[in-house]
Amino acid sequence: MTAKIDLHCHSTISDGKFTPQELVAHAAKSGVKVLALTDHDDVSGLQAAREAAVEHGIHFVNGVEISAMWKKRTLHIVGLKIDAENTALKTALDKVRIGRDERAQEMSAGLAKVGIHGAYEGAQEIAKKSILTRSHFAQFLVQSGHVKDVKSVFKKFLVKGKPGFVDHQWMNLEQAVELIVGAGGSAVIAHPGRYDLGRINMLLLMHEFRRYGGTAIEVVTGSHTPPQFQQFAKIAHQFSLKCSIGSDYHGPGLSYMAMGSVPELPAGCVPVWDDWPEKQYLN
Repeated sequence: MTAKIDLHCHSTISDGKFTPQELVAHAAKSGVKVLALTDHDDVSGLQAAREAAVEHGIHFVNGVEISAMWKKRTLHIVGLKIDAENTALKTALDKVRIGRDERAQEMSAGLAKVGIHGAYEGAQEIAKKSILTRSHFAQFLVQSGHVKDVKSVFKKFLVKGKPGFVDHQWMNLEQAVELIVGAGGSAVIAHPGRYDLGRINMLLLMHEFRRYGGTAIEVVTGSHTPPQFQQFAKIAHQFSLKCSIGSDYHGPGLSYMAMGSVPELPAGCVPVWDDWPEKQYLN
């Protein structure tokens, strides 16, 4: 069976194709009953999404996805049930967005060295007024005919050792978790299966994350395979972490999994929403 809850998705405020209002409408059509919008390092779409959720009969949860560093690796930490007006959170996210723009200019310069010019401006055109992400550069490179699809872009241009990669220094893991917890939210490690940490580092990550105040990991998410659902359910149990679920939906052609098609959590998982009032709408 598919879940009626989706706690990880993106709008045009970061790197999704749908506006917050369009995303909520799409979620409603897809059978989602409880939705969190988790744009990258930005909370400015939450109010519009919440208003749309009332119109479409969806129960909305404030969210964000914060970029963080751990052992020289970039991780993503989702914050759920956050206070979007929290001063410390808003100030920190403003700094991250400035850093993202500086990184984008460096990425464009790297691509220009291999004959791909105008990437910064092209990515800006796609992003409109939202923050610039690697996804916007990927879309530009596809649209300009340099690669056939978005997945190929990352392998050829935007990962470590390739011309469009820039090793950016985000806030550290402890800071990201503390910001979320300080804003009244639950900190969740997003798509842990994507980090290729190896067994020892994965266990170290979970230990530190728990010590900093983290409370959950994404067990079922768009980029995980069914065996990984079971793998991370066991890790969650081992570290007394709750389990989260989300499509990581960005829009048609940009997502691993369609919204509304996300499988339910494996048996034995304690959901991150276990003590939320929204739980009643999932029966």
